[in-house]
Amino acid sequence: MTETSSTKRPWVAIVLSVVFPGLGHVYLREWIRTGLWLALLFATAWLVIPPDIIPQETSAEAIMQASRNIPDEASLLILGLRVLNVVDAYVLARQRNRTADAVESGRQCPECGHELDDDDITFCPWCATELETGTDAESESNGATTSESDIDI
Repeated sequence: MTETSSTKRPWVAIVLSVVFPGLGHVYLREWIRTGLWLALLFATAWLVIPPDIIPQETSAEAIMQASRNIPDEASLLILGLRVLNVVDAYVLARQRNRTADAVESGRQCPECGHELDDDDITFCPWCATELETGTDAESESNGATTSESDIDI
């Protein structure tokens, strides 16, 4: 499969989301979703981690001790949200690839995304965008366009 500008690799989105929540969505250029996932994860951590276990100093030993004191329920909740973040990035990448394939094959409007049932139409019935037909693409690539002055009436 040749990669187009709208095709994204799902495994890259997975790896980036595992490294840090939201990075997979940044890769997919889903800015609002990135912000929502980060806000959800930080709000959850803020709500479920007791403030008295947050270390006063920033040494590695103090941070490791604080991480050991986090309640199991809080750790599981944050882990569950991270897994959902990874799954969401994967699903978005797969959906984007399917949409790009459908647009390239001519089964979907490139402008509005609606499915096109008839192969013979020259415009999208939902948004009125002119569609490139096979003959239009061939004549444009050959440089053979016809104008009104070229036609004898």
